[in-house]
Amino acid sequence: MLEALKNDVCNANLELPRRNLVIYSWGNVSGIDREKGLVAIKPSGIDYDDLTADKIVIVDLSGRRVEGDLNPSSDTPTHLELYRRFGGIGGVCHTHSPHATIWSQACRDIPCFGTTHADQFYGAIPVTAPLTEEEIASEYELNTGKAIVARFGGLDPMQMPAVLVANHGPFTWGKTAAAAVESMVILEQTAALALGTITIDAARPPIAQTLLDRHFLRKHGPGAYYGQNRETLREPLSPEHGTGLK
Repeated sequence: MLEALKNDVCNANLELPRRNLVIYSWGNVSGIDREKGLVAIKPSGIDYDDLTADKIVIVDLSGRRVEGDLNPSSDTPTHLELYRRFGGIGGVCHTHSPHATIWSQACRDIPCFGTTHADQFYGAIPVTAPLTEEEIASEYELNTGKAIVARFGGLDPMQMPAVLVANHGPFTWGKTAAAAVESMVILEQTAALALGTITIDAARPPIAQTLLDRHFLRKHGPGAYYGQNRETLREPLSPEHGTGLK
């Protein structure tokens, strides 16, 4: 069942150690078949050296295991909440990559200090509110997903394909599992650059809105002209979005 999706999800997971984003089994990637309403995800606690496509687990959007002998990732409820609430995404990635996790543990948004950041993320990368004791004690992973969704009130997840979960680590997404991993790679680099920036100048202000608009919209806006193919991994901005963040 869903052999192509399982292969894609397996390959996306294996990209994480190649990009030095995970150690041991610390991370997971999933992908969704929207027509069937089924999600392929890494099994829980499996080392990347042992991961093969036949071990990828298939679950439905309620979390019921449909195929596979292994337990799905413990973060599956978080992934499923994102798929249920962010209709444009086709893949989700979670890691504990060092620099992005530093910002998560500090419970701080990552400001947009320059054009490297602006090319990929339309503004500051948001951090969620910390979970309450009740949220941690009850459906922790589901509540993590709900905290992400709550933080995105007023934000477009296709313009901002990344979030920092307070005290925890980053999640990213995209139209495919591979695109979600690409967002994670870029997030980690962006987090490192931002950390270096505030180390040199703790009072450095964010990039000017005009420059942010120019760099993001030239790649992802309705008049995008960057590269050889006008297709991008995200939906183009619709005219009603305008050129500035609310």
